Amino acid sequence: MRAYDLILKKRNGESLSAEEIKFLIRGFLKGEIPDYQMAAFLMAVYFRGMDVDETVALTEALVDSGKRVDLSNIPGVKVDKHSTGGVGDKATIVLVPLAASAGVTVAKMSGRSLGHTGGTADKLESIPGFKIEMSLEELVEIVSKVGAAMIGQSKELVPGDKKLYALRDVTAVVDSIPLIASSVMSKKIAAGCDAVVLDVKVGSGAFMKNIEEAKKLASLMVDIGSRFGIPTTAVLTRMDQPLGYAVGNSLELIEAVNTLKGEGPEDLEYLCIELGSHMLKLCGDRRDPSAIKEDLEKNYLKSGRALKKFREIIAAQGGDPSFLDNLDKLPKAEHIRYVYTDEEGYIIEIDAEKIGRAAAILGAGREVKEQRIDLSAGLIIKKKLGETVKKGDILTEMHSNNVGTFEKAEELIRNAFKIGSNKPKVPPLVIQTIG
Repeated sequence: MRAYDLILKKRNGESLSAEEIKFLIRGFLKGEIPDYQMAAFLMAVYFRGMDVDETVALTEALVDSGKRVDLSNIPGVKVDKHSTGGVGDKATIVLVPLAASAGVTVAKMSGRSLGHTGGTADKLESIPGFKIEMSLEELVEIVSKVGAAMIGQSKELVPGDKKLYALRDVTAVVDSIPLIASSVMSKKIAAGCDAVVLDVKVGSGAFMKNIEEAKKLASLMVDIGSRFGIPTTAVLTRMDQPLGYAVGNSLELIEAVNTLKGEGPEDLEYLCIELGSHMLKLCGDRRDPSAIKEDLEKNYLKSGRALKKFREIIAAQGGDPSFLDNLDKLPKAEHIRYVYTDEEGYIIEIDAEKIGRAAAILGAGREVKEQRIDLSAGLIIKKKLGETVKKGDILTEMHSNNVGTFEKAEELIRNAFKIGSNKPKVPPLVIQTIG
């Protein structure tokens, strides 16, 4: 078997066997297949695609490239959650303690920000003393003790995916549906979960820009989960504007904490309750979905039980929970500037990707994974879709420790907002559920 022959086979639109795909991944990890050959194979996949059997085989090969987390000794159904990435998406920070307070066991591994999308791991590092990096043994211990943990992605899990993603990132094949699906699901399977809820983002601030492509991705990931015996639910949600108002690490953490206190943005709270209800359904809750959502909102979110669980998680991971009572302990930017509108009317469009790029320019994001970020930097949008604006109203509040970033960020922000004379119909946040 030769890499050349398999590249040619895929270039010609033929399907590869599971053994052929495993040969490629093993050889790439061992250094026997060079980057240029793997890059050629990935480009062939980008244009020719993969069928479900091939994608399952690639997923399995990535899982087998590293260790697996064993959560079998922890009682109950272990449910993982994954978002395909968006702007202002701090849902995990609310959802994990919310679901855990309602009895769901959650071992959550989260990534870091890259480009215009934020990363939960960075947001959590805004918490004083919070330990995001830990061994798999420590993860299991904390989940056993508290019922939930939120850590960074372990280097011991799916190293093949990490190496493959680095190559995809520099060869313009990140947005290949089979490559995304195998990357996401390999990490979920290796993390030892019994079930998965996927938040598949659609819109200007997401990797999937249109609904049809998002449906294909969601359906494929649900199929992969089924093949591995892991019940998977995918929820398609809109990312045509930032989720909530805050974009940037400590700013988003503040908004997440306020949501756990029952004082958060309506869309963020709605999404977390929606995703939480699916997590409970996967745990065997037989109640009507509306009853589950009402219970989560009233008895776990508004009652303070989810916030209490977040305190427990923070303490178990070495953090200082006292910041929950004094948010001034979180990182703060030295400079704040405002973007004012010079028009009147209604907000008819917000380009979420441009908002995310503006936050990155202010210091909240990174272009390469090794880049340091400013946890205090970011922005807070003051107007959302469908809201009225008058001349002189504040569109956005920018936070940065580098005043030299404001001008370029403001230009992006102004281009992100479109104002019209007719009030638009704001579509629902949740588009469809698959699985």
